[in-house]
Amino acid sequence: MEQITEGVNNLSVAADSFKENRILVSNTKKPLFFYVNLAKRYMQQYDEAELSALGMGTVSLPSAIATVVTIAEILKNNGLAVEKKIMTSMVDVKDEARGRLLQKARIEILLGKTENFDELMAAATQRGDGDGEEQS
Repeated sequence: MEQITEGVNNLSVAADSFKENRILVSNTKKPLFFYVNLAKRYMQQYDEAELSALGMGTVSLPSAIATVVTIAEILKNNGLAVEKKIMTSMVDVKDEARGRLLQKARIEILLGKTENFDELMAAATQRGDGDGEEQS
């Protein structure tokens, strides 16, 4: 029992493997405005939201990367967010069907609240826009 306790105490997790303000975006699981509204809630709570997605690796399927960029642009165009950092990388993902590693593109966009974020969100709530998103 002592060895188990010692092992747990010595366990370390990479600092960025779990972030409370990270949104893992999929282009197949939820609609676009689910992620837009989630990002707004994260910015209210944490002052920042990090959008993260992997490319599909095939030409035939649209990439979640495009969805992340669209979410960021909607929030920026509505005056709610500013880009703080954009990171791209390649990650190895195991293909269970073929038993080999595939390389997929990954994007992470860190968004921060604008100076008038809280005022815009309050005004949207008063207008009855729900989460304040204008769909054009």
